[in-house]
Amino acid sequence: MRRPRDVALSLQHRIDQANAADTFWKPPRIEQARTGQDVRRMSNADRVLLADIGGTNARFALADTSAAVPLLDDSVREFVVADFPSLADAAQHYLDETGTTAQNGVFAVAGRVDGDEARITNHPWVISVNRTRQALGFQGLKLVNDFAAQAMAVSLLTPKDVVAIGGAQWRPAPLSESRTYAVIGPGTGLGVAALIIRDGRAYPLETEGGHVSFPPGTPEEIRILDILSSQFGRVSNERLICGPGLVNLYRALSEIAGEDPGGPIEPKDVTARAAAGDPRCVRTLDVFCAVFGAIAGDLVLTTGAWDGVFLTGGLVPKLLTSLQHSGFRQRFEHKGRFSPAMGRVPTLANMHPRPGLLGAAAYAVERFGPKGAAQA
Repeated sequence: MRRPRDVALSLQHRIDQANAADTFWKPPRIEQARTGQDVRRMSNADRVLLADIGGTNARFALADTSAAVPLLDDSVREFVVADFPSLADAAQHYLDETGTTAQNGVFAVAGRVDGDEARITNHPWVISVNRTRQALGFQGLKLVNDFAAQAMAVSLLTPKDVVAIGGAQWRPAPLSESRTYAVIGPGTGLGVAALIIRDGRAYPLETEGGHVSFPPGTPEEIRILDILSSQFGRVSNERLICGPGLVNLYRALSEIAGEDPGGPIEPKDVTARAAAGDPRCVRTLDVFCAVFGAIAGDLVLTTGAWDGVFLTGGLVPKLLTSLQHSGFRQRFEHKGRFSPAMGRVPTLANMHPRPGLLGAAAYAVERFGPKGAAQA
């Protein structure tokens, strides 16, 4: 296994090549979109299969590790996880459908990676690196936590990829300056990670912070905790801040109001009804955003991420307007004696359409690119 320092050095080599300057956030060189024929002509050694596996969807793409912009946007495909018995089957389906081959892969998965194995938190897949590599006939396969990939994606984001929430302004920082960023995002679950920049090198920090216990901050939230505790026992942040969490909040608020929540409801129903003006669903989104802000603020205090928090995940683009016009930022900053310091911390919505794959591409470059191969 390669050391984190070696990994970071390899990534730094690619960033330096792409940016040709000492600015971490300078946009990389934009290349012409590749056609399917161009992808097939790419060296098989440079081509890496990428995957971003969530509890609901599996996204695949190709990376060109010799390119300044490694993620090949026109190669992206998305499949439903439940349609395949294993990750290897889904990956082989992608290769067959696109008519491509690869020698190596980087797969980001929504679960804890423990040695050779990863278990998808919200799906019954159990993934073995060795068995998956052998099934696909790969020479190399790297399995990473999906939010470690989300953190690595920060190293390839450009200013046009983010939208600031709140008054704190974000500015590009030179690589020579130390930086600590937090990454948090609701989707099927709640992912939490960090990216630490030291001496021009990027180090992703994997966590399972979505499973930290939920800390209520208002009398209403204390009542919500009581209701959810009766259903789940221990209540984690993920029970509220994710897609299914919207439903949990809606039902809890209905119970508090003494109203029947009705039959089965999905997260998309809550957001659609809120857009149509349904008071209970509007309140659900308000509470969701306020709690999300409080949790994101706690993450800054826990990790020392004074340089910014990136909000990512499938729900953030859909809820951008709600986040901008809710109590998110107020609760983010409301940290007692640290409130003035919190007011200076940027909160940035990551609007890149495929941040998980972008992060996997960053891993592909440092692990299987020319510099990575030399250091392996």
